[in-house]
Amino acid sequence: MPQKTFYIETFGCQMNVHDSEKVRGTLAQRGYEQVHTVDEAGLVLYNTCSIRDKAEQKVFSRLANYKRQKAQGKIFGVLGCVAQHKGADIFEQAPHVSLVCGSASYNDLPGLLDRVEAGEDRVEGLSLDTDDTFETPLTRRDNPYKAFITIIEGCDKHCAYCVVPFTRGPERSRTSQSVLEEAARLAAQGYSEIQLLGQNVNSYRDPSDAGMDFAQLLAAVGRVAGIRRVRFTTSHPRDFTPEIIEAIDANLALCDQVHLPVQSGSSRLLARMAREYGREDYLDRIRLMKRAQRNIAISTDIIVGFPGETEEDFEQTLSLLDEVEYDSIFSFKYSPRAGTTAVKFEDAIPETEKSRRLSILQEKQRRIQLRRNAALIGREEEVLVEGRREKSKQWIGRTTQNRVLNFSDPQAGSSDLRGSYCRVRVTGSGPNSLVGELIATEAAQAFHGFRILQ
Repeated sequence: MPQKTFYIETFGCQMNVHDSEKVRGTLAQRGYEQVHTVDEAGLVLYNTCSIRDKAEQKVFSRLANYKRQKAQGKIFGVLGCVAQHKGADIFEQAPHVSLVCGSASYNDLPGLLDRVEAGEDRVEGLSLDTDDTFETPLTRRDNPYKAFITIIEGCDKHCAYCVVPFTRGPERSRTSQSVLEEAARLAAQGYSEIQLLGQNVNSYRDPSDAGMDFAQLLAAVGRVAGIRRVRFTTSHPRDFTPEIIEAIDANLALCDQVHLPVQSGSSRLLARMAREYGREDYLDRIRLMKRAQRNIAISTDIIVGFPGETEEDFEQTLSLLDEVEYDSIFSFKYSPRAGTTAVKFEDAIPETEKSRRLSILQEKQRRIQLRRNAALIGREEEVLVEGRREKSKQWIGRTTQNRVLNFSDPQAGSSDLRGSYCRVRVTGSGPNSLVGELIATEAAQAFHGFRILQ
């Protein structure tokens, strides 16, 4: 078996995806080569998510499938949120695991790997007592056009269902200077889209004398030369301010898209979830976006089947979908997590009822998306091209509203369009994507800052 090879599988959110970029960079610097299957790898890593039990169990299922391969000399490691949440208990549950490392310890990964490579059987990096958790100097980015920047780690909100405060620790913000310097470096390297990341990204508070809040930092990143698009995720409704919308309106580099998790449309249930806002508070934020000069696409997260959720509570969530008309949602059945307040609630919803409600919710949202996407037919959109589907001979890209737009070139005369910005006319739609035809490439017609406003 080749030495110095590694396989990494990532579960969960964009924070975890970016964390895996940090790990890959560290391993590449140590002479490791990434491979695409467990069988090829000497080092097997699972970067994990613990938000839902299903994701956590998937990790342990993966580990169980390969436990016999430790005898072949493979080293197994569990990284990320499950590592931080379960800690040394992972060694008991999966004895063939040699490394358990939380996200706050990735800068310590070289030393941890030294110990593993030396034959130490149980190595752990689980401290949250550090501010040095944002970026590593060796980050190896997946996408040549789009890059993540972590601006804040951790969470202080303590929602009743959520383990993030235990797995990521308290909120710690980077200095605005370090964020802007990194954005400038990425722009100089050819990245044109930046996504600012944080568990509660709009809770950002600059710890330096510059004292920027999130809206000010967002605007400043949008002014960095060479940055064409700026996105951010995930926002907490309590910290979503009018200044954020003002920044989006004022700077075309800031994308026409906001992800604002609501979790439930019922104020009673939101209070039980300890979300720190009610339905009307949330709708106030939605109205801010609806009144913006830009046509802002809105997405959200919704939990169904939270303990004590009545049929009336669920109906209020359905009515919220009608009132807001989200462009997309991420919806999940409630999953009890050890250590959270909600795990002690006794009025659990049966699994069959959770499934029924989730199906109803998703079907309602599918109809909304069909209608909203169909309304875009005939529009011209700016698309950042990310790839090509050879079977259908279509380019694949995303609009500023983060809609997937698959398009053809009627003249079939374009060279490789990946990484370029194109004007595309929308000719068709489905619930999850758009179809279109190329009008012009950036090389043929300069249109920096091109946007369609409503």
